[in-house]
Amino acid sequence: MNAMPLRIAGTFLIALLAALPAFAQPASSNIEVPGARPATAPRPATAVAPSRPATTSARPANAIVPLDRVIAVVNDEALTQYDLAEQKRIVLAQMHASNVKPPPNDIFEAQLLERLIVDRALQQFAKDNGVRVDDTMVERTILRIAQENKITPEELKRALDREKVSYAKYREDIRREITVQRLRDREVDSKVQVSEAEVDNYLATVNAQAGGEMEYELLHIMVGVPDQATPDQVDARKRRADEALALIRSGRDFREIAAQYSDAQDASSGGDLGWRTPARLPTVFVAVLKDMKKGDVSPVLRSPGGFHIVKLTDSRNRNQPTVVDQTHVRHILVRVNETTSESEAKAKIDRIRERIEQGASFADQARVNSEDASSAKGGDLGWVNPGDTVPEFEQAMGKLKIGELSRPVRSPFGWHLILVDERRTQDVTKERRREVARQAIRARKSDEQFSEFIRQVRDRAYVEYKSDDR
Repeated sequence: MNAMPLRIAGTFLIALLAALPAFAQPASSNIEVPGARPATAPRPATAVAPSRPATTSARPANAIVPLDRVIAVVNDEALTQYDLAEQKRIVLAQMHASNVKPPPNDIFEAQLLERLIVDRALQQFAKDNGVRVDDTMVERTILRIAQENKITPEELKRALDREKVSYAKYREDIRREITVQRLRDREVDSKVQVSEAEVDNYLATVNAQAGGEMEYELLHIMVGVPDQATPDQVDARKRRADEALALIRSGRDFREIAAQYSDAQDASSGGDLGWRTPARLPTVFVAVLKDMKKGDVSPVLRSPGGFHIVKLTDSRNRNQPTVVDQTHVRHILVRVNETTSESEAKAKIDRIRERIEQGASFADQARVNSEDASSAKGGDLGWVNPGDTVPEFEQAMGKLKIGELSRPVRSPFGWHLILVDERRTQDVTKERRREVARQAIRARKSDEQFSEFIRQVRDRAYVEYKSDDR
């Protein structure tokens, strides 16, 4: 997959931010990382198992301190009652902020424990397979969160203090989220392919629709069916989905029922899928949405992963012309990753820039040094539209004159040198539609394959429940 610094090629959600006050959340709740999903596509957030605070508040000498109990073992790692209690506190804050009523306590705790188990299994898989996130990446991510909210790092820390979240724990939660994202990049997103024929077929379907392409805002309930489930298990899961639908049709709030019945990672947000194009939805959803009106709830739908219920909350037409100011740009990328440290990458990009200033060809240096698919083309990214690249890259690119070489620019991908060849104003409606379609198809495939990857990691994990200790 092309690792160019495209915004449309990568975002992920920091789930913990939902527990913070509104002013402390990112404006888009997106953090750019290589090889991930489109910025318009919310991704199911991985539940984060909180690490224990580095310090505890002072207690009276005679205070009773509850004993922390092991409630489950994931492979060789324990999950404790404290872990569950902290996760519950954070998710309850999320649900309160979203006006979602939590399910009954026993169901709620079972859901949270399963999410903690899945997260712990993913973290262990990442560690065993050499996925590492250094302190520099964590601090840069936190700094970006603060900048996107137009607050200082100190103000972010104060917001965390008000929510009784220690900064040390917050840093580790961010590290865990980045780890899962890197794992997804390597194991799933880098392997997703979208053919031109798939894009052609999608656009042909859109063109055949009266009024052009639609976009849907959806709520969703998913009752999962295990791999190799017996007929009795399938029947039991179908009855659970039917029960959820009956409650909704009796007048119960969809979000409340989603929080109680859905096995999807978005259950705590009331099953909110946000805005999705048909390309970003399973075929079984698209088949019923075309006949639904705002506020309608689908019947129970069957997919390979389980049973689904969908509510259409809104729809809109995306068939608008697009005229933009484009930049023809080249870049050289030196990545910061598990094998190349921050200082090594910066020293290398400085040496490359010095050689170019002394007369070396930018294109030749890109072919030899750039760690990006564009290196074979001399670093040529072609014509780039506003919003296509991550903010750091776009801001630096926008300040350059034609033919001017940038200073080293740090982005989530690593260190860049940027050279602008040309600028123009262009009607990109046709090209943009193809690119949006391609990214939407890629995101849908990525969703499906990552869900399957999570199931496989979970199935391979040894999990022992310590119910007697709870």
